[in-house]
Formats: sequence, C-alpha cells, structure tokens
Amino acid sequence: MHTEKVVDHIVNWLKDYATNANVKGFVVGISGGIDSAVTSTLCAKTGLNVLCIEMPIHQAASHVSRAQEHIAQLKKRFPNVKDTRVDLTPVFEEFKTEVSLDGNQATVDMALANTRARLRMTTLYYHAGLLGLLVAGTGNKVEDFGVGFYTKYGDGGVDLSPIADLLKSEVYEIGEYLEVPESIMKAAPSDGLFGDARSDEDQIGASYPELEWAMKMDDEGKTASDFEGRQKKAFEIYKRFNTMNKHKMIPIPICEIPINLR
Repeated sequence: MHTEKVVDHIVNWLKDYATNANVKGFVVGISGGIDSAVTSTLCAKTGLNVLCIEMPIHQAASHVSRAQEHIAQLKKRFPNVKDTRVDLTPVFEEFKTEVSLDGNQATVDMALANTRARLRMTTLYYHAGLLGLLVAGTGNKVEDFGVGFYTKYGDGGVDLSPIADLLKSEVYEIGEYLEVPESIMKAAPSDGLFGDARSDEDQIGASYPELEWAMKMDDEGKTASDFEGRQKKAFEIYKRFNTMNKHKMIPIPICEIPINLR
C-alpha cells in the first residue's frame, strides 16, 4: 500500500465532502483503539474543526488512559482539534432502571452492550447538530463489510466512513505513519462495550489477520471444504458472522406496494 498517498487521498476526500456539505468539520468518538485514533488524526489533517469526544460507560482504565493520551497528543499536534468528555455512566444506569433485565443473562448483556454504543451515537449526533459537524465513522473494512462487528445504529450510525475500505492491517500501517501513540498500536483491539478486558478476538474467536485471510478466500469463491485445521475453523467463523450480520451490510428492506394495489 502506498501509505502516504492513501492518507492524502482520504484527507482530501474528507475535506471535499465537508466543503460540499457546507459543514465546519467532524466529530469523532475516541475509544482508545486504533480505528478511532487513525480516523481522528485523518480528520485533524484536513485543517477543519475536529471535536474528539470521550464517552466512558464503566470503561476499563486502560481504555480511558489510551484515549486521553491520544487526545492530548492530537491537540498538541493540531490547533484545530478540541475535545470534551461526556460521562454516560449515569445515563446508562438510569436506562437500566426503566427496562426489564429479566431473561437469559448473555442476551441481556449483549442488549446492554449495544445500548452503550447507541447512547454514544446519540451523544455524537447531539454535538454534531449543535456545532455544524459531521459524525465520522471509525469502522474498518473487516468490521463493516466482513463480519459486521459493530452495533446497528450505534457505532454504525455515522455520516461518512473514511477508513471503511481499509483492512485492519492497513489501518495499523496508516496508524504507524500518522504516529499514533505506541500504547494504542500495541493494544489488543477491543470494542469496550462490556466494561472488561475482553478483546475482539475473544468475542469473535478469530484474529483480524485470520479474518482478513478468510474475507479474501470468500471473495475468491472458496468454501470451508477447501481448508483443514485452523484455517477451516477461521473460515467457518468468518462465514458465520458474515451470514448472521448480513442485515447490517445491506440496505434496509422496504416493502414495495404493487402498482395494482395503489
């Protein structure tokens, strides 16, 4: 990958989109992970206004410290970057008092995890509307179009997606070029939606290099029967998530009314 040229291309794309939309810049949720760090740095390089928002909900201390380190570094490098912190923990806890928490614990935990993401989306759009900004998404190609590893109308609710055509390995390559803090570069990828140390690999069952490989094999028309051992397992995991989350990757189904019924 021609890293410098890709960075310039994305920065120019962001700048052109914002100009054509007649908005002042971007708002980005900062999690302490590589995707939000790269996205916010690319937005900062446009020279337009960038608001970085930290939105903890019972967040792991390591995630908080990495997010704060990145924001501090970004503000030092780019005068167009501002930040704010919105502690959503009280909002999340109040929400829990108004809904039923009965049922299968794993199902309840997942529903609450997705609720965290949707509270953050609401917060990002509040500030975007207030300040005339666009919400910049932080999803990469494997998450957005491979395994669908994001929350529908949560971190999937954005105005534009600057890194959604980049594989996770390419995001890291750009992160190194953009001088993202080493603590973020070395941290295990995690969505941080459960308030503990579980990584994306813990949840999915396969690493991002394995998922990138499986995505490529699937594009080439391969099936699980073409592989053995760990490769077969990784491919099956990829296909299971890809099938299960397909509803996130396609347009919302519309019930079209036949002409003769109108």
